[in-house]
Amino acid sequence: MQVVDPHLHFWALGQGNQPWLEHPAANLLGDYTPMARDFGPQTLLEERGDIELLGLVHVEADAVNPIAETQWLTGELAEHDKLNWALVVGVDLSQPDAQVQLEKQCALSERVRGVRQILNVHSDPLYDYVGRHYMQEPLWRENFAQLARLGLSFDLQIYPSQMAQASALAARHPETQFVLNHAGMYVDRQGVEGWRAWRDGMRLLAAQNNIAVKLSGFGMLDHHWTMGSIRPLILESLDAFGTKRCLFASNYPVDGLYARYADIWHAYAEVIADANKKEQHALFVGNAQRIYRL
Repeated sequence: MQVVDPHLHFWALGQGNQPWLEHPAANLLGDYTPMARDFGPQTLLEERGDIELLGLVHVEADAVNPIAETQWLTGELAEHDKLNWALVVGVDLSQPDAQVQLEKQCALSERVRGVRQILNVHSDPLYDYVGRHYMQEPLWRENFAQLARLGLSFDLQIYPSQMAQASALAARHPETQFVLNHAGMYVDRQGVEGWRAWRDGMRLLAAQNNIAVKLSGFGMLDHHWTMGSIRPLILESLDAFGTKRCLFASNYPVDGLYARYADIWHAYAEVIADANKKEQHALFVGNAQRIYRL
């Protein structure tokens, strides 16, 4: 089975760049202590099963020092000359020196394709990532506008309650490619209102042609997911965005807490088994190659 995986995380704990892994605290992932191990490209290749990786995109992994993370990744990935890879790096766009940091990241590697800054805000502390509404902050918005100048995409990680605001942001920046992470993170699952909020928010985002969506991360909010539980989310996303703006991803090793690497990909394949070959290739390979310029 051939895939381009557009959402992976690597780390080496000895660098001290991911203290959240070394000192686990309660959050939406549940007990993530099994993830507190070195995980790099070689480990991925050893754990991939029957999946043939045609390419991959590393997405920033909440590093204390994003510049050091990019430097390390560039060295690690350069050792695997058969892998086609790209980087989505971390930059805090709320900081006064964000423009300088963006330029530094781009100078480190020609493989830098985009930026991610997690934006998830929730009233329940278990699900709240950042505790502030970055998209409302003038300095954040000013720095965000620099992405287009540098030819960078933006990986958008939000909850449904933030989708209307994110849709408006995308409308103001039509020249910037947005990639919604983890199928919009359907978080409020008690009752029909949570489903409606997610569904309607996804339609708002899909109305902006510069937004694509990664179908990934289902285990983070559904630790015991089944084919029956992920199928509606995948099919609804496909209905909203179409096969040209959806891309499957593993979110490994985070979603490795809940399923093996190959099992994740084969589950996706089963959900879309009725799609034609062209659509399947787009969802597993072509869209990721186009969006991240692999």
